[in-house]
Amino acid sequence: MSDLETFRAETRAWLEANCPAEVRGPPASEDDSIWGGRRAVFKTPGHRLWLERMAARGWTAPEWPREYGGGGLSREEAKVLASELRRIKAQPALLSFGIWMLGPALLAFGTEAQKTRFLPEIVRGEIRWCQGYSEPGAGSDLAGLQTRAEDRGDHWTVNGQKIWTSYADKADWIFCLVRTDPDAPKHLGISFVLFDMATPGVTTRPITLISGKSPFCETFFDDVRVEKENLVGTLNRGWDVAKYLLAHERTMIGAMGEVGAGRPAGQVAVDHIGVDDRGRLDDQMLRARIAELDVDAIAFRAALERTGDQVKAGQAHPAVASLLKYYGSELNKRRHELVMAAGGADALEWEGERSHGGQSARDWLRTKANSIEGGTSEIQLNILAKHILKLPGA
Repeated sequence: MSDLETFRAETRAWLEANCPAEVRGPPASEDDSIWGGRRAVFKTPGHRLWLERMAARGWTAPEWPREYGGGGLSREEAKVLASELRRIKAQPALLSFGIWMLGPALLAFGTEAQKTRFLPEIVRGEIRWCQGYSEPGAGSDLAGLQTRAEDRGDHWTVNGQKIWTSYADKADWIFCLVRTDPDAPKHLGISFVLFDMATPGVTTRPITLISGKSPFCETFFDDVRVEKENLVGTLNRGWDVAKYLLAHERTMIGAMGEVGAGRPAGQVAVDHIGVDDRGRLDDQMLRARIAELDVDAIAFRAALERTGDQVKAGQAHPAVASLLKYYGSELNKRRHELVMAAGGADALEWEGERSHGGQSARDWLRTKANSIEGGTSEIQLNILAKHILKLPGA
């Protein structure tokens, strides 16, 4: 066998032996997923065991270097691992902004001390991060942020407010954009810093959404001490780090179009509508729409893999993350629209056993934020028009 075939066989055997039954199949909801952190809550002992076993191999961040806790896998090996995880319908061992966003930024811009300190904890799921970017007056115009960090010699004092801070009330640390030079042009004078959410002066206030849940928060900083050693990248050049991280964030949000929580639309449809005498969903039009979604999801997965290869080779267009973010968001919204259509009247229930506690309706409403978070769809389309299509006047 080739080296890759050997790796696949060994990986398949290890996963069959080590992936608990509790984490096979889609999570019922986002609340059942594994986020880690100091206050981690595991749905079952199997969920905890799955994280521990995968983290021990570095497979929560399979392509990160081994010296920082990662798996040290090649791009091709990581794709084999991903395909074997899909084959057994394994849930992610860890959902983490640290893996999706901060980690790549630290690998690119962090000091050796920062990498050694934070990356292994991220891989093991011991530290949960949130992102301090948007502000009440700086959303799409992120560079207009006003949260200030004043130099106090050996540290900074941070004052200001962030908004739409996902899971800030559950996070251990925050990676945050602050203005360190108020006299510089707005894209300059910004720095990228890290600090503990338990630091005195940090408070959060959840924002309840139409779905009834509060993944987003308002976050307030009042004379928060931030150590100088927690500056990532160059002072006043945090915009470079911010742009690099945004590309990873948009790709991460777009990837929701490939997976998504909850039962597949086809399964929901069969449960409510039944099958015909050939064992097919007994609604021809809905069956065609679900098939179209499945085909588009497979194509999108291929696009994600191709983009990953291009990134690894240094050949990816800088704006491709916007393309993935836009299409993935729309794909995820389509999926939940179909779940609602397949569920019929039961899907409209807000509470009750038939609707699994209103999960379908709540998840459907939650997906509406996909078009806003990580940069609105309008912003992504403007980027594509300007940098990929090069349309006149864009």
